Amino acid sequence: MGKVIIIGAGGVASVAAHKVAQNSDVFTEIMIASRTESKCRTLADAIESKGLVPKGSIRTARVDADNVEELVALFNSFRPDICMNLALPYQDLTIMEACLQAGVNYLDTANYEPKDEAHFEYSWQWAFKDRFEKAGLCAILGCGFDPGVTSIYTAYAAKHHFDEIQYLDIVDCNAGDHHKAFATNFNPEINIREITQKGLYWQDGKWVETEPLEIHQPLNYPEIGPKESYLLHHEEIESLVKNYPTIKRARFWMTFGEQYLKHLEVIQNIGMSRIDEIEYQAEAADGSGPVKVKIVPLQFLKAVLPNPQELGENYEGQTSIGCRIRGLRDGKEHTYYVYNNCSHRAAYEETGMQGVSYTTGVPAMIGALMFMKGLWKQPGVWNVEEFDPDPFMDELNKQGLPWHEIHDGDLEL
Repeated sequence: MGKVIIIGAGGVASVAAHKVAQNSDVFTEIMIASRTESKCRTLADAIESKGLVPKGSIRTARVDADNVEELVALFNSFRPDICMNLALPYQDLTIMEACLQAGVNYLDTANYEPKDEAHFEYSWQWAFKDRFEKAGLCAILGCGFDPGVTSIYTAYAAKHHFDEIQYLDIVDCNAGDHHKAFATNFNPEINIREITQKGLYWQDGKWVETEPLEIHQPLNYPEIGPKESYLLHHEEIESLVKNYPTIKRARFWMTFGEQYLKHLEVIQNIGMSRIDEIEYQAEAADGSGPVKVKIVPLQFLKAVLPNPQELGENYEGQTSIGCRIRGLRDGKEHTYYVYNNCSHRAAYEETGMQGVSYTTGVPAMIGALMFMKGLWKQPGVWNVEEFDPDPFMDELNKQGLPWHEIHDGDLEL
């Protein structure tokens, strides 16, 4: 039992806050904080109106997650046991630094990436390991679905079904329809940066780089059928090959519709996916004439695209995310496919958010629950697969993300 602070008020934070409130026997005090406190208050009111917690019991605050001093002041005033960082990946390091200074444990769903470069890896956060150990604090990295649940699926497979994992393919399908010409299912700036960079996978002890979306093939997803799936660089591969050195090949695949890819191509061709500043001549707000301002094209695009938080109401279909694993058990080769299918409609009815936010927000809450119960509480900086997967897997079934297994089936990969 203890106090939790959620940094962020977007779709994932909305889901996580709902699930935290549903487990109020563990999370005894809740604060939601972001740059815009009114968003936090709207979210808190929505949760309280459902009777999940008493009215007025969820506290809210304004904080700039880029500002260590502001974060430390907020942490010192509220004294949370754990901080759930559900803000932007750019802010991971400032929030981790603030946690160290204020003596607060830490959890996030995505690894750090700098604002000015479409590049992400764990090295920046792993560098905090000694400091968190010495402070007696625990930092849990990548506790969404992918990364997160997919890493825990791998740990569960290694613990129960394999002596040696040799081939790992993480497959992520969104077979939903939000009835928009073009929209991203999470922060457009992060989403487009991730997809437009070069692909990367692990093969025979080294990284292999590909052109963006160069490698693709149709894969069959349970209850969905065949969907064209594209090889991407994704962060959990980096930690999984480190923690499971028997892996010979590890890849990440994601589905995209033809219409989505056409829009993405146009966005790139006209320069709207750029992340560098450009000078733009705008009209002064007081009408005094033109003024020159600097904008980042991708950030401007984000402002005009549909808000991922508002896609849920008309979203149909489901997601299907899992791990396809091949390896050895008692000297014999076996395959294992473990996955979850999540309904966009069911996610919206429970939390007001679509399935992509749901599949990230629920595991974030479960990770914090593992910490609160003392099951994942080792000082240092850890990726989720380094903890015992069993209690987390049990909670997935209880908290709305039930998993399924296929043993010795055709992995297609």
